[in-house]
Amino acid sequence: MTDTVSVGAGSRVRVWAWRIAFVAAVALQLYGVYAPREAGPHVGIPQIDKVAHCFLFAAVAFTGLKVGVPARWLLGALVANAVVSELVQHWLLPQRDGDPFDALADVAGVALGAWLARYRPTWVPRRTP
Repeated sequence: MTDTVSVGAGSRVRVWAWRIAFVAAVALQLYGVYAPREAGPHVGIPQIDKVAHCFLFAAVAFTGLKVGVPARWLLGALVANAVVSELVQHWLLPQRDGDPFDALADVAGVALGAWLARYRPTWVPRRTP
């Protein structure tokens, strides 16, 4: 009886940890794409912002799928946000530049996050109910 309760408690902790990670990923992603000024330090590596865009969107896609957000809604909203955020940066945020290649990096991140959430390496044993 104790084992069942402890497994249930561990499962609840895991669910809440994924939810917190999802909320944090969403907050970081929204800040990164909608901040009035370009987020993050200015690094001298060319096109490093594309990598940041990719990972921000991948983190939201990955954690969102892990917490059970329906893929159709989550991935659709992220792709729409990729386009809208660049339009907002171009037209409404004078300190930012809208870049179509940033939107492509965002969509690549959505695909990467979705793939990682569904991918299970062959060396990881499957759980049986």
